[in-house]
Amino acid sequence: MTHPAYLTEAAITQFIQSALAEDIGEGDHSTLATIPSDKKSQAKLLVKDNGMLAGVELAEKIFHEVDGSLQLTIFKKDGDSISSGDVVFEVSGNAKAILSAERLVLNCMQRMSGIATKTNHLSKLIEGTSAKLMDTRKTTPNFRLMEKWAVAIGGGKNHRFALYDMIMLKDNHIDVAGGISLAVANAADYLKKKNKKLLIEVETRNLKEVREALNTNAIDVIMLDNMSIEEMRESVKLINGKCKTEASGGITEVNLRSVAECGVDYISMGALTHSVKSLDLSLKIF
Repeated sequence: MTHPAYLTEAAITQFIQSALAEDIGEGDHSTLATIPSDKKSQAKLLVKDNGMLAGVELAEKIFHEVDGSLQLTIFKKDGDSISSGDVVFEVSGNAKAILSAERLVLNCMQRMSGIATKTNHLSKLIEGTSAKLMDTRKTTPNFRLMEKWAVAIGGGKNHRFALYDMIMLKDNHIDVAGGISLAVANAADYLKKKNKKLLIEVETRNLKEVREALNTNAIDVIMLDNMSIEEMRESVKLINGKCKTEASGGITEVNLRSVAECGVDYISMGALTHSVKSLDLSLKIF
């Protein structure tokens, strides 16, 4: 699959180096104390759960950052369905390097696979509608890159990556600015002065606010926040394709299909990243 724009080699490398520094620090003393420097070993990544795999490409980069001479034989790739008992890959080479990389590889792959699995499951529930499942900024600090990557692997759409790549005017922005019209006018003026081309999204809480947002003629996306199914239907009808629509707030697996059938373009769910169960994976020397 094509990588999202935020997945640059520099960003991935920076994450890996920071994570290894956090975990290894001055040295993996358990390994240094017990394993000869020239000892060679093989290990396999075992699946102990069912779901969708994510993080294989990242795992390969982690191993090679620790020791560029490590060799991986990969049997399953990102986005593949996996079942308990599957072997994802085998890694061979310096035993100390394998053991020092083990925990970071597992931490990343387990969480990323859990997110991809959840995203894939929920995406299937809205198949046949025009809606696309989307993530949010409700991510783990310093792990957003990987969590959003996992959403993409699972078939979801990434929302803005961070505060700098889109203008999203939420209730607090709107209330402090003095209303939707003023907030949007300020945002449009800001972009003009800064010579920036960013999308503008506005959160609305009722039909009155949807009308006000539409009247600005300067919005790319209207968020329908915590609205009832009927309010969402009315809002989509009122917007009538003049801009994209995003449903958000109070959306669960139970009402997801009903929300999608309202005709919205996107459905954002923080639960894709903030409350998933990691898949059970392990790395075993053999």
